[in-house]
Amino acid sequence: MPTNLTLKGIPDELYAQLKSAAELHHRSLNSEAIACLEGALLPRRLSAQERVSRARALRAGLKPGAFKPADIDTAKRQGRK
Repeated sequence: MPTNLTLKGIPDELYAQLKSAAELHHRSLNSEAIACLEGALLPRRLSAQERVSRARALRAGLKPGAFKPADIDTAKRQGRK
């Protein structure tokens, strides 16, 4: 069952941004706030095809030979620490 939440002391600038976003997306302030919370807090699962497409797009932006095998091995070791 949905729960109600009251926010107090919202800075004017943040409120204005939320209001603008709500108008842009044709949502109420409440619906826009929920959408913002979902986007920030709930992980979005990517399909395998989306992951492959993103990886290919990243690789397409690299110059051929930009990384030597030793560079890749170093990055792998650093990522495992």
